[in-house]
Amino acid sequence: MKFPEDYNSKLDRFEKMLLLKIFRPEKIMFAINDYIINYLGSFFVEHPPVQMETIHQDSDFQTPIIFVLSQGADPSSLILNFAQEKEMTQNLKIISLGQGQGQKAAVLIEQAKQQGNWICLQNCHLARTWMPDLESIIDKISSEQDENPTNSNFRIFLTSMPASYFPVSVLQNGIKITTEPPRGLKANLKRSWNSISDAFLQQCTKTQIFHKLTWGLIFFHAIVQERRKFGPLGWNIRYEFNDSDLETSTTMMKMLLNEQEQIPWDALLFVIGEINYGGRVTDDWDRRCLKTILKKFYIKEALEDTYQFSQSKIYQIPKIGQIADYIQYIESLPLNEDPAVFGMNENANITFQDQESTKIIDTILSIQPRISSGSSSGQTPDQIVQTLVKSITEGLPNILQRSEGNKDIFETDQKGLIPSLSTVLLQEMTKFNTLLSQIKRTLIDLGKAIEGEIVMSFELDQTYYSLLNNQVPNIWQKVAYPSLKPLASWIIDLKERVSFIQKWLVDGYTVCYWISGLFFPQGFITGVLQTHSRQHQIAIDRLSFNFRILDIEKEVCTIKPTDGVYIYGLFLEGASWDRQKRTLIDVKSGEKTCIMPIIHFSPTDKYKEKPDNYICPIYKTSLRAGVLSTTGQSTNFVLTVDLPSLDQYPDFWILRGTALICQLNQ
Repeated sequence: MKFPEDYNSKLDRFEKMLLLKIFRPEKIMFAINDYIINYLGSFFVEHPPVQMETIHQDSDFQTPIIFVLSQGADPSSLILNFAQEKEMTQNLKIISLGQGQGQKAAVLIEQAKQQGNWICLQNCHLARTWMPDLESIIDKISSEQDENPTNSNFRIFLTSMPASYFPVSVLQNGIKITTEPPRGLKANLKRSWNSISDAFLQQCTKTQIFHKLTWGLIFFHAIVQERRKFGPLGWNIRYEFNDSDLETSTTMMKMLLNEQEQIPWDALLFVIGEINYGGRVTDDWDRRCLKTILKKFYIKEALEDTYQFSQSKIYQIPKIGQIADYIQYIESLPLNEDPAVFGMNENANITFQDQESTKIIDTILSIQPRISSGSSSGQTPDQIVQTLVKSITEGLPNILQRSEGNKDIFETDQKGLIPSLSTVLLQEMTKFNTLLSQIKRTLIDLGKAIEGEIVMSFELDQTYYSLLNNQVPNIWQKVAYPSLKPLASWIIDLKERVSFIQKWLVDGYTVCYWISGLFFPQGFITGVLQTHSRQHQIAIDRLSFNFRILDIEKEVCTIKPTDGVYIYGLFLEGASWDRQKRTLIDVKSGEKTCIMPIIHFSPTDKYKEKPDNYICPIYKTSLRAGVLSTTGQSTNFVLTVDLPSLDQYPDFWILRGTALICQLNQ
């Protein structure tokens, strides 16, 4: 994109950021960093290491030292190492809080106060009911109101995840430290190898094999942890794989290698993939991905010196040696890893940047106060919201009426049953009418509250801020379909959905169904199977779908299929579709999604999936994660589609995180 010549002279840094937010929102995180460095200095964007000596000097016996935990970080080693430096190892008491541990902690604190010891209370967020007692103990120490004087050498360390019930007074009086795990594959590998000793590697009878498999396991551990940065492309759910998973797996691997004459590949894959790491995984498609990653490291070829862990040929097993040799090899690896090592392409980095930028913007919006001054357009916030209320209300579709439906659509058969898809239509109408009624009612009440005619309730206040920030109000989301769209796009999408349902209702049928426009696409899928079951007298549990990707657009699709349905409205993420060859192909650089052609869903008796095809899951939103339903599947998951893959094995697309989604975020 070419900017005007006077771009630099007329726009300041903040205005340039606004422009970037519009055209390249995923790059806003870099612009914010530059902005901070320019106005505040580089100190505010650097991550200095935690200096325990400085923290200790700044504290005293009345000041608690509070470590705010983040995912994947554990400050215990910092505290233990510093205690060793200060020769306080014997005088350091550590207790992990939880049910029934409060009284024990109180006794240990009292003893430490008198003897001048150190005490560390881990995981304070797990002892919610004991937090008032902790607050009372700390307040007494800080105010010197305790009957027994406190030894000046006494120190109390607290670790806790962010929690609303953590005592405010303790936070105010304490020194707060946040620690984050090192980011990046290189830092992860180095950290894991530093936790293993040379003596441990010599405890296996198959020394060389154990060295190589341990290297592979540590690399696997780093991969599954670092994939989290890619969001849903990496994992549908953000799992907290930690050091205990690695430690347990290496110990069990050593035991299996010592006990078995041959390498027990199947046992290793099962123990590590299904139990140690797989035990944390709750999503079936994440489990498929985990096992696919593990297979790269636990095959016979992985024992060869020339085996490569990625197509970039940067990562491989170093020569057998001491841990110091492995650390030296890790130091030679690039600081910023190529996405190919995760099985991704460069577009995955765009997804990561987009995710981080969105998080920054959402955080900024969440701390904005309610302002009373006018906007750049001269309007006050109240006027802006009133304008939005009027605009949305006037454009809101009417309630869907069954009486307007085609006379044939609800005609009953010999058993008195209406068609299965007509039942689906009625259910969709009910849900849309509930949503439309809720929106209309909320907007009327909000308009009255702004005018001072009724009290501005908490829900109305939330709605006010949501409209002001172009966000969908929570009160609407509770009765709406899953969506990540901003308010303006969401309203347009809602109108299109209602229009589709209205057309289906009035016409009595539709040639192509917009599966993405439904509240509950799973119900529609069941309705299609049920229709086929009734027509052909086949038990519904014997039916599944055969899929055929068409090469025509919905505008020219005028004839209904004799069996099954045509559906449209899906987007392919993590891959692209070759319409000529009718196969999956790798996505182009900079292309995040690809519009999928019409798909023919044809119910088939006992259909068998083709092993060379990619079993592609469909999700309602790009978030992919949802609540586990009674079927064991995520509520965000719809079904799988069998997609041809002529040039790549299915594992290639599994590692890419390839999936079909029903709607985009914008």
